[in-house]
Amino acid sequence: MTGRSSSERSDRPGRVRAARARPAGWLAAVPLLVFYGIVFGGPAIMIVAGAFTKEGRPSVDNMVESLQGGYLTALLGSVRLSAVVAVAGAVLGTFLAQAVVTSRSRLLRESVLTASGVLANFGGVPLAFLWIATLGNAGVVTTTFGLSDLGWSLYNFWGLALVYLYFSVPLMVLVMAPALDGLKPQWREAAQNSGASTWQFWRFVGIPVLAPSLLGGVVLLFGGAFAAYATAAAMVGATVPLVTLQIGDALSGNVLIGHENVALALSLDMILVAGLVMAVYLPLQRRSARWLR
Repeated sequence: MTGRSSSERSDRPGRVRAARARPAGWLAAVPLLVFYGIVFGGPAIMIVAGAFTKEGRPSVDNMVESLQGGYLTALLGSVRLSAVVAVAGAVLGTFLAQAVVTSRSRLLRESVLTASGVLANFGGVPLAFLWIATLGNAGVVTTTFGLSDLGWSLYNFWGLALVYLYFSVPLMVLVMAPALDGLKPQWREAAQNSGASTWQFWRFVGIPVLAPSLLGGVVLLFGGAFAAYATAAAMVGATVPLVTLQIGDALSGNVLIGHENVALALSLDMILVAGLVMAVYLPLQRRSARWLR
């Protein structure tokens, strides 16, 4: 009895100090929270308020209009493009990451990972110019090999998907390389000692462990392609209907009088889709981190 009471008394100062440290930690985070509130909270409030306001009165007409006609076509076009880029980028990026991780060349590994870090952030107008100069109607590769005569065109849905893969595949490499590194050699050795084949190891051990990271990478690529604007605007213009291009047109004044806030409604639609994407991505990321510690 005496031992318990003495231990409780010895633990009490530690608990008091921890309780005092918590408010201090929150106070240190206040400037960051204020910054996030101003930079992200303010625009979000303005978007929501504008989306539900028409001609100075509260209304849901903007939201309804954003889900009809050409606006709905653009939203579905963005979802379709993002899904194609996410799946194709995940497959290509995973196989490339596996090749890099299993390579015995340290130079190759470092070169690919460094290049992936650069290319994953390469986009916008420079990326569009790079592809137009290479595979556009008058591009070097197009004119050299006569691709136009074969029906090739960069300025359509599949051409834009190909361009988006340029930064999506490197991003998937960066996501999957640490996950593949986390596969412990002891697991493969235990599978081999149990008589399991390589396919059985990947089916029952490797793929289930990597599934959260793989699905999280797919979600991340989907979000990146869904939000991209400058590359599509510089390359295809209105040829491929995308929600980001519709928002850009509305903000530039290319909209009927009284429908100016439709752009804010479209932005809110994108925020909702991005919120769903993050709601899927974050639990997968936590689960993956638990397996690969």
